[in-house]
Amino acid sequence: MSAASLPVARRPSADRAVPRQFLQQTLLRPLAALALLLLIDLLCIPGFFALEIKEGHLYGSLIDIINRAAPLMLAALGMTLVIATRGIDVSVGAVVAIAGTVAALLVGGRLTMEGGLPVYVSHIPMAWALLAALGAALLCGVWNGLLVAGLGLQPIIATLILMVAGRGLAQLFTDGQIVTVYYPPFFFLGSGYLFGLPFALWLVLAVFGLTSLLMRKTALGLFIQAVGINPVAARLAGIKTAALIFFVYVYCSLCAGLAGLMIASNIKSADANNAGLALELDAILAVTLGGGSLNGGKFSLIGSLIGALIIQTLTYTIYSLGVPPEVNMVVKAVVVFLVCLSQSSEFKRLGRRLLRGKA
Repeated sequence: MSAASLPVARRPSADRAVPRQFLQQTLLRPLAALALLLLIDLLCIPGFFALEIKEGHLYGSLIDIINRAAPLMLAALGMTLVIATRGIDVSVGAVVAIAGTVAALLVGGRLTMEGGLPVYVSHIPMAWALLAALGAALLCGVWNGLLVAGLGLQPIIATLILMVAGRGLAQLFTDGQIVTVYYPPFFFLGSGYLFGLPFALWLVLAVFGLTSLLMRKTALGLFIQAVGINPVAARLAGIKTAALIFFVYVYCSLCAGLAGLMIASNIKSADANNAGLALELDAILAVTLGGGSLNGGKFSLIGSLIGALIIQTLTYTIYSLGVPPEVNMVVKAVVVFLVCLSQSSEFKRLGRRLLRGKA
C-alpha cells in the first residue's frame, strides 16, 4: 500500500483553484465575515479607508490593522499545520514570551560614546541575539514534538506543560520585570518600514510564501492531510507520521518565536508576564475562522491569514466604536461558539432537516 493509494488525501484546494471551486471552498465564509466588518467600519468610523503617505511611509487604519495582526498571522501559520495533523499547541504564547525575553536580554542597549556623541549599542551582535531567540523557540518546538510524537502524549497535555513552565522560565530570566531595549536597529523588526509598507508585513509574506512552497511544491502538504484524515492509514501507507508530527510542532514554535521577536521589537521591551498572553487561543480561532478543521486534514494557509485579519479588525472596530474592551472577549466567545456550531455534523444535519421541512 502506498501513499498514492489514499483516495481521501488530496493536496490543499489552493493547488488547483478556479473561481467556481473558490466560491465552494472554505474561503468564502471568512472573506464574507471580513467584508462585513470592513463595511461596518466604513459606515461607523470616519476616514477608516483613508491612506496617506508621510516620509515615504504609508499610514492609515488599514495599515495599522495589518501591522498589529502580523504576530497573530505568524502564529496562525504555524498553528495551521499543527491542527491539520489533529494536534493543538497551547504553548504558543509562552514561546512568544521566551523568544522576546531572550532577544531583549541579549540586545539590551548600553550607552557609549562614539565620535563624542552618546549612542546605544547592543550587548552582542544583534544577528546573534535574534538567532539565539529563534534557537530558544526551536528548543521549545523540539520539546513539544518529542512529547507528542515520541512519547505519544495528548497534544493539549504535552503543550500545556510548556505553556505553564515556559512563561515561568521567561519570568525567571527577567526576575518578573520588564526588560527595556534601547538599541534602535532592533525596533525595525516590529515597527520599521520597507518600500512604504510595514516590515512586519513583508516578514509575514515571506513566511507565508515559504510555507506555501512546502505545502504545494513538495509532498509535505499531502502527507499532512493524510495524517490528519487518518493517521493509522497514513502510517500503514509508509508515511513517517512521527517525524511529520515532530516537524509541525517545531515549525509552529519557530513561527511563534518570530512573532515574539516582532512583539518585543514593536513595544521596545520584553514583558514576560503579558507578551503573547492568550495568543495561542487567537491563533486557534484564526485557523478555524479560515476554514481549518479541528478534526484535522482540512486546512488553508491563506484562510488562516484572513482569520487573523478578522480578529484584529474586530478588535480595532470594538475599540474605535468606544465599546468597553471587556466586550471584545465576549464577542470572541460568541465567534468561537458559532465556529464550533458550523463544524458540528449534528448541527449541520439538523439544519438540513429544518430546510427540508420548510421546503
